[in-house]
Amino acid sequence: MPSDVTTPAVFGLRQKLVAEFLGTALLLCAVIGSGIMAQRLSGGNVALALLANTLATVFILYVLIETLAPISGAHFNPVVSLVVLARGGMDSANPAKAAVLFIVVQLLGAVAGAWLANAMFDLPVLQLSSKVRGGWGLWPAEAVATAGLILVILRAPQGKVGALVACYIGAAYWFTSSTSFANPAAVVGRMLSDTFTGIAPANAFPFVIAQCVGGVAGLGLARCFEHDEIPDPLERKTSTTHPTHG
Repeated sequence: MPSDVTTPAVFGLRQKLVAEFLGTALLLCAVIGSGIMAQRLSGGNVALALLANTLATVFILYVLIETLAPISGAHFNPVVSLVVLARGGMDSANPAKAAVLFIVVQLLGAVAGAWLANAMFDLPVLQLSSKVRGGWGLWPAEAVATAGLILVILRAPQGKVGALVACYIGAAYWFTSSTSFANPAAVVGRMLSDTFTGIAPANAFPFVIAQCVGGVAGLGLARCFEHDEIPDPLERKTSTTHPTHG
């Protein structure tokens, strides 16, 4: 998720797809796995479990972005990939095809990460979550969480995207009622684990729609802060008053 929202040209598409698969898989494995561990160790204290889950997510997100952004841009999120496509940042002979492939491997990575987390904690690998996350308030929460994420990605200073995105997600875990999924791939992965971070399949579609709406809103907000580079008025005045002589 670099600040100029492009996918690096140094690496081939195959390498980028592997990076996106691996990054999304590790992200979901960390989110789900830390949720399982936190629930088991927190003694029923949900706030403590959420705090532990938040910290693990923040740490792994920062590490993955810093490690894999030079390869693929570290999207790990279909909404981010669509935003990159919309801004002309997919470095490929066929940007639309590359974006579709990014999204496919992100979804596959999310599934793999969920299965791996289940297996590591001696749970059935194949399962569906029964955790209900319904209610009108959760949908605007997801839109806000995703809009904020896109805005941070697009406006973060060069070299600070990883830290700022991780910090934002950590905060959004707590200030949104949905605990900030902000990622359709995360919704898919978390449907496949009936644990602390899960989401029932019946609640998944509204989350994804809200995230897409939030992505559009975040892109629009970022564009509000863009401007054409123009000379400073004082500099123009100075150059006019004191012309250069040859």
